[in-house]
Order: sequence, then structure tokens, then C-alpha cells
Amino acid sequence: MGSINRFIAETAHTQLVQVKYLWKNKRMLAFQGLNLAMVVFSALMLWKGLQVFTESESPVVVVLSGSMEPAVQRGDILVLDNSQVTPIGVGEIVVFQIKGRDIPIVHRVLQVRTDYEGKQRLLTKGDNNQVDDRGLYATGQKWLERDDILGRARFVI
Repeated sequence: MGSINRFIAETAHTQLVQVKYLWKNKRMLAFQGLNLAMVVFSALMLWKGLQVFTESESPVVVVLSGSMEPAVQRGDILVLDNSQVTPIGVGEIVVFQIKGRDIPIVHRVLQVRTDYEGKQRLLTKGDNNQVDDRGLYATGQKWLERDDILGRARFVI
């Protein structure tokens, strides 16, 4: 226990000495601040670029459940594309968000219907689930509309 406390005290002292050094050397402090800002803004620009390129508000998602196993494992990262050039087809893996819920769902399209106006209606199901997703949809909702879809899974990391 004493060696852990000594290690923590030495580490804290080292950090304090470095902060005092940076505070005295304003040019080095400004340089470190600018480096940090560049890293943060680069990450934000990359994220915004992916949003524009994929036409999705969430171009990358992490799978949180095992409902799509074995095709997609829990912890897999999906890269999405939400371009509407081609209609969504049966068998595609889509990510959708139910109105009033925070967490998006990753499931496969089971059926596609097109109404008289040409709008697609989708029915989804997890590969590892016994029944379709109508029980997950909002109250009274039987089909997903295109607006509910965040994107199609283009590839898995």
C-alpha cells in the first residue's frame, strides 16, 4: 500500500513540475494548446466529412446487442451509407431509430412494400430473433418509413 501511495505522489509531483514549467514558458503552453485544438478540430472535421459523404447523421455505429449474430457480432463497428440513390432491398442490414427512443437498432430488412405514392415501407428483424420487429416499433407503427432509417451497413470493422 505504501509503494502505491509513493508512486501516486511521485507521479503527481512530476505532473505538477511539468505544469509549472509550461506556465513559465508561455510559448510552449500556447504550442501545446494549439496542438490539442488541432487534434480536436481534425476529429470534428473528419466526423462532419463522413456525415456529408454518407448522408447520415451517424455514419459509424457500434453494435450493442447480439440480435444480429452470427452476421454481426456485439462490438462490431458498422460504417453506414444513407444515400437514397437506390431503394433499400430485402436482406440489407439497416440501422433505424424508433421515434422517442435514443438508441438506434441494427437489423435486417425482412420485407419491403411500396405504397401508391412510391414511398417504401420496411419490416425488419434481427437474425438472432424469433419474430419481426413490430413489437419494437412505436405504438401503432407496423412498418418503418424511410425517414426512420439512419443508414445501410456498407461494411463491418
